[in-house]
Amino acid sequence: MFLSVEELIQQANQQNKKISEVMIDQELEISGRSYADIMEQMELNLQTMEAAVAKGILGVKSHSGLTGFDAVKLNDYLKNQSPLTDQTFVKALCYAVATNEVNAAMGLICATPTAGSAGVVPGVLLAMSEKLNPSREEMLEFLFTSAAFGFVVANNAFISGAEGGCQAEIGSASGMAAAALVELAGGTPEQSGHAFSLALKNMIGLACDPVAGLVEIPCITRNASGTANAIASAEMALASIESIIPADEVIEAMYQVGRNMPSDIRETGIGGLAGTATGKEIAFKLFGQKR
Repeated sequence: MFLSVEELIQQANQQNKKISEVMIDQELEISGRSYADIMEQMELNLQTMEAAVAKGILGVKSHSGLTGFDAVKLNDYLKNQSPLTDQTFVKALCYAVATNEVNAAMGLICATPTAGSAGVVPGVLLAMSEKLNPSREEMLEFLFTSAAFGFVVANNAFISGAEGGCQAEIGSASGMAAAALVELAGGTPEQSGHAFSLALKNMIGLACDPVAGLVEIPCITRNASGTANAIASAEMALASIESIIPADEVIEAMYQVGRNMPSDIRETGIGGLAGTATGKEIAFKLFGQKR
């Protein structure tokens, strides 16, 4: 069993295995379930992600009426204009937004690691899969690698915005996706660790400030930003750029920053963007009360 990123990478190297394989071994040991059961469960998670993206691209509206159809706009942009970057990058943004719009519309999503940050991992995985053409098994391995890093964060810090700000939610999701993308692209366990560190470092200090307390503004587009950060961090790690601060120390730093955050910016819907004039006006219109 591993409790840190350092131990995770050590075990992968000592056993000459991928990080995803180490995670699968641990799941087999802890759960007592069969390999077939575990893979079937992860396949269901992947199918849930794919269904959410497909639904979001068609267009959904949140119950509050605040958000929706931005994934449609991104998809139309891909079809009708030339992106500044490339098709794969914008698809990743589109799929992340689609997933979180489905979440805001109370649709079915797979929390990775939370509902509010559910768009990053599938955004990266599904867009990059169209480019890299992995096998179905490799796509499932991507999710196990993501899970391995999320497991370490959850057991050493926090993954919820209410506890540690959005750095804990989007930051963790971005790090998980970055690490998994490196493995999918053929990188080493060490490079996955560096990608995770780079991604989480870029998110440290990020407030959780949902307008009117709803996981919509800025959560949905913030998932797209976390997706972009994950891809950038994976690219840097694959280019052999290293995080000077080790992954486990980055997690500890995120934890300490989160503990020091005022409650106003920990998903209370009071501070940050929620505390702007427009944020307060939206909250008043929806709920008829001033915060």
